[in-house]
Amino acid sequence: MPARPDAVAALPAAPGVYRFRDGGGRVLYVGRATHLRSRVGSYWGDLRDRRHLRRMVGRVARIEALECDSVHEAAWAERNLLERSLPPWNRIAGGLEVPVRIRLDASPDAPRLDVVSDPRPGPDVRLFGPYLGARRVRAAVSGLGRVYPLAHAGAAGSAAARELARARGGRDTPVPELAAALTAVLDREPAAVTAAVAALSARRDTAAQAQAYEAAARLQEEIEALRWVVAPQRVTAAEGRADGDVTGWTGEVLVRLRIRGGRVRDWDQEPCTRASPGTRAPAGWGPFLRRNAELAARLAALPVT
Repeated sequence: MPARPDAVAALPAAPGVYRFRDGGGRVLYVGRATHLRSRVGSYWGDLRDRRHLRRMVGRVARIEALECDSVHEAAWAERNLLERSLPPWNRIAGGLEVPVRIRLDASPDAPRLDVVSDPRPGPDVRLFGPYLGARRVRAAVSGLGRVYPLAHAGAAGSAAARELARARGGRDTPVPELAAALTAVLDREPAAVTAAVAALSARRDTAAQAQAYEAAARLQEEIEALRWVVAPQRVTAAEGRADGDVTGWTGEVLVRLRIRGGRVRDWDQEPCTRASPGTRAPAGWGPFLRRNAELAARLAALPVT
């Protein structure tokens, strides 16, 4: 096994996507990581269940990476990059997670929050996402339903439903207020997210103290799922984002992300000694592009071979 290259130490201890190129510049493999430095470094160790990659490692001449703001963002980046082009050492186009949306229906009689794969608009409906991982997103919706019992707050419903609503507090809170609270969480407003996580954490701790360990474990799963849903994620948009390129520049390397249909579909980088007029970062992209241009410059200075 070749020695671990110096480029590995230049990677951040952060989530992201990475790719390996051979000496001719061809992309060999694209992957994602919760911890870029650890994950990429593992290719120069015991590959265990990834032994088929040993032949590839000997051909890697350059490591490239994009540092993401969350594991969810890294998952979307990997999926988008692999949906249209599959490098020779990747086996699956896209990813294993199923894309879904969260549907908030604030109709007075039958409000609800649910997970849908085929969104249908309506007069009182708002859609959030898309998100990856249907099971995880359903767990997040279950947790939100505990804190904001929207489904039990409507005017319609059986006597049993109304009694359950009273027990959960839904009958005491108007539908518009519950819908507004849910919207704030799903719009990633920091105070709203903190309050929702704190409410679920308090329920988890109460369950654990009562030795209801299965319930506590379920609540912990819902907390983790909610954090997944509200994590920063810019590489995939639901709609409304125009096609175009966003670029970052350090004075040595230009990084370009190509957006098509609301998704970052391609990523390239090249040596560049002067910024072009188009390298100004659009709103919301500045820190992401700057740090990734700086990362690209560090890695470019440390070829594997």
